[in-house]
Amino acid sequence: MAVDGLEAWANEFEPGEIRRSCFGDSTVVVAGSCLASMVELERAAAAAARGDWVVATRLPGVALVLVRTGRVWRIAGDRAGTVQVFWMHFADRVLWGTAAAPLAALGGYQADPAVLLGQMVLQGVEVLGDASHFHEVRRVRPGHVLVLEEGQQPRTERLAPPVGRTEFERAAPLVREAVVEAVERRTMLGGRISADLSGGMDSGVVASLAATRTRLLAVTYTDARMQDEDDVHYARRTAAQLPGVRHQVVEGGTGATRHFGGLDDPHLLPLTDTPTYSLGLVAMKRAQLAGPVRDGARLHLTGRGGDDVLGAVGAMAVDQFRAGQRVAAWRHVTGMARVRRTSNAGLLAQAARTAATPYPRALEALADQVAAGRMGGPMGAARILAWCSVTDALPWLTRLGRSTVAELIGARIADADPRQTPGRLHERLALELMGDGHSTFDQMSRTLWDLPVHAPLLDNRVVDLCHAIPGWERARPGAFKPLARAAFTGLVPDVLLERRTKTPFTGSLYDGLRAHAPAVRRILAESVLVQAGLLDRQRVMGALDAGARGETVPLAALHGLVVAELWLALLPLSRTAWWERTNATRVAA
Repeated sequence: MAVDGLEAWANEFEPGEIRRSCFGDSTVVVAGSCLASMVELERAAAAAARGDWVVATRLPGVALVLVRTGRVWRIAGDRAGTVQVFWMHFADRVLWGTAAAPLAALGGYQADPAVLLGQMVLQGVEVLGDASHFHEVRRVRPGHVLVLEEGQQPRTERLAPPVGRTEFERAAPLVREAVVEAVERRTMLGGRISADLSGGMDSGVVASLAATRTRLLAVTYTDARMQDEDDVHYARRTAAQLPGVRHQVVEGGTGATRHFGGLDDPHLLPLTDTPTYSLGLVAMKRAQLAGPVRDGARLHLTGRGGDDVLGAVGAMAVDQFRAGQRVAAWRHVTGMARVRRTSNAGLLAQAARTAATPYPRALEALADQVAAGRMGGPMGAARILAWCSVTDALPWLTRLGRSTVAELIGARIADADPRQTPGRLHERLALELMGDGHSTFDQMSRTLWDLPVHAPLLDNRVVDLCHAIPGWERARPGAFKPLARAAFTGLVPDVLLERRTKTPFTGSLYDGLRAHAPAVRRILAESVLVQAGLLDRQRVMGALDAGARGETVPLAALHGLVVAELWLALLPLSRTAWWERTNATRVAA
């Protein structure tokens, strides 16, 4: 994408998704799911001309935003990282893009195994930071902006949140307004719309709001194990109260339609810019979205992000303690222990250790632990309250693999902010993980089924408003997502807001692993990370075999390893796979 001589690579944007507005010597360009009207876009350009370029980064929706003021360009993605910005030095120039792989191919850079291993075995660590999945390609962290100015080195600036800390009662109606607007503006884009209706609160809220504005095909995916849970029951009750909704229940869990299905020929899978867990769900997602595709849906809504904005991470109890609300914080931890049926004393002790330990010191201890290959440290529910920890996949790493990950942790220590709080850290990492997961699923859906997937709960304004509420107020003991109840009572069926259960998918994962163990075994038998001497083949294959037998194994790490290996196998890093020479100057994708 070339914009007024600014060299860039932009991917996955349709021509209609790229718009611009100019005012004086200022230009604003948006690409992606920006829901702003032309009037709002023009106002943003006028504000940039007055020096207030931040207005453009607060436009509704989720989009890449470019702002030129004079001879300075500022480039930003969204708060959750569903649209990311990458850059690198190349031939005395700075090139940037919304995807890292094409930049890496141009520069001749390889994937960074430390990042892949770190994402598999570390919790509570900024594995990426300012880096990417590739050597020498830099990432602009979500919530930051890349500044390119002639004659100056590129730099990043933090975008200040538009709202400061906000009390729960004052924020709830603002959240209501923001979510309603995020959904309604999407229903005005034209064409048929479909939506997830899992039976859970998040997708239910989004589908319910959409149903008040347009006819809707709502899809519920289930299988034999999930039918024993509450999902289908709540989905049917919700759909029955939404006029104009056609409800489709898709039953999987048989044949290839399970976890890890559809991996027999990896070269038929779509390429995403980062490894995506969705590759392990491709057969299930194909079945789930078959109805919307047949129906001619041009947009599919999902409730992704609800846990990150309407709920909160457990470590917020430690932030509450550090904020001076000690009695309330201990009650919060006690309630967590009761729900998780674990030792109250153990969780309280872990919370106290975390509160007393600066983040850099916790990272130093973690680096030593990884280098030595010691499991130890916080286990089970206590990991939720710890600064950082290792997963049960640590024993899969060889000595070289452990030293590689320990070096990555060491590099992050230098950037660690001693003023950081564990709740805010975990919240940001969880949001970025969800944003990347949504982005890669959207890429996959567009490639395979020509169906864009939208997550209104990850819109900038929704994230900003929800995260302005202290996390311990979004996760009160004994209350399930109280913010959703406060914000949406009267707007969505009461049955959604009354639900207190959440369906586990562990059993379905084991079923899929058992059914598709041969395909998974072929993928791991050719492991790039094993061949590089970073993973122990015997331990990895042993975990796979144990999982196929139904024994307890680190399923999330195994799933992550499978998709990482698929990604490495599919990744084209030759220049000719991505780049062609052109003299055209245009705004296109």
